[in-house]
Amino acid sequence: MKILHILKTEPDNNTKTLMSAFNKSEGGQSTEFMLYDEQADYEKLIDLIFEHNKIISWW
Repeated sequence: MKILHILKTEPDNNTKTLMSAFNKSEGGQSTEFMLYDEQADYEKLIDLIFEHNKIISWW
């Protein structure tokens, strides 16, 4: 299963731990998209959403 993690802010240690746990439990590929990056490509985000099976938004 392909998981997309959408991050609104830079992840703290707790968020990183949870993301890792989700990745291990699903046993698949994961991608991180950083919304907080000034150069965030929103068209790429739309493509990523359709390419992944599960999307998790981290606020």
